[in-house]
Amino acid sequence: MPAELRLGKTWGLRRMATDQGHFAMVALDQRPPIINLIAEKRGVAPDAVAYADVLEVKRLLVDALGGHASAMLFDPNYAFPAGLQRLPARTGLVVTLEDHRFEDTPGGRRSHSIRDWSVEKIKRVGGDGVKVLAWYRPDAEPEVRQHQQRYVEAIGRECRKWDIPLVLELLVYPFARSAGHTTDYVESPEKLPELVIDSVREFAHPRYGVDLFKLESPLPGASLPVRDGGDAHRAAQAWFDRMGQVCAQAGIPWVMLSAGVTGEQFLRVMEYAYAAGANGFLAGRAIWGQALRNYPDVARCASVLREQGRDTLRRLGALTSASGKPWVPGYGALEEMGREGQFCAAYA
Repeated sequence: MPAELRLGKTWGLRRMATDQGHFAMVALDQRPPIINLIAEKRGVAPDAVAYADVLEVKRLLVDALGGHASAMLFDPNYAFPAGLQRLPARTGLVVTLEDHRFEDTPGGRRSHSIRDWSVEKIKRVGGDGVKVLAWYRPDAEPEVRQHQQRYVEAIGRECRKWDIPLVLELLVYPFARSAGHTTDYVESPEKLPELVIDSVREFAHPRYGVDLFKLESPLPGASLPVRDGGDAHRAAQAWFDRMGQVCAQAGIPWVMLSAGVTGEQFLRVMEYAYAAGANGFLAGRAIWGQALRNYPDVARCASVLREQGRDTLRRLGALTSASGKPWVPGYGALEEMGREGQFCAAYA
């Protein structure tokens, strides 16, 4: 099948984007961050958190934000039963494939998929895209790097088979042997911009079949300098520009993740990203994290989500419309067809 005729992938990306071609997406596939928050607030161990409590939180997020996002990111074990029936029909649906229980070895982290879950099942349940988080460090042990590369490459083949977009999230992480080791989903204290950019460069290779990158800031998002034209601003922008150039050269659109920064901090991250050519965002805690600090007062969580959460999403959307690079679907191969049956034969 010609690349131009991977219309399932193209349609999936269209479903995930706004009418203007920007990605203004909200993530609620987080499992450890939400489970740990509930555990903290209820004074229990994370493994004692009730399944119903996690569903309740995810249901809140869909109800408050689902109608204000171009797409939402669901995990199958919690978000699907909590919110699928409440997701507006016009809102795109991206679905997580990877298990949050990664293997943390001395040489690096190994990802694997959720048990009994697959690209085929995501396509069959109506997903518009497959999202995979690959923990990755270019300086990990060779066998760990190769495992991560093979993992993503195999998923890319399945996404081509089922003609569904692959959304690849990359995160640098601290080694298990390091003083700053944590398994929390936060920016790694060991993160260097070279590690972030070299990771993107690796997976921009066509053999992985990435259709949309979900990327972290190459510099700590909580401490980016003001974009005032000064030396610090220009130095920081240069790292974002390098990341954007890798994506542009590969022809892969890209969005930013928030990695637990505040809404205000994430707005600054996006200013840098849009100056480098980003196409949007796929963020979670920067939008809804503060509201959930009111848990277990569910009514208060809902109220803050409707006010502060929606306001942050609105401001991000306005910035995206004004400064983000639109993604434009390509249908050139269709326009070149000149006889009956040509399309059906070409779409093998």
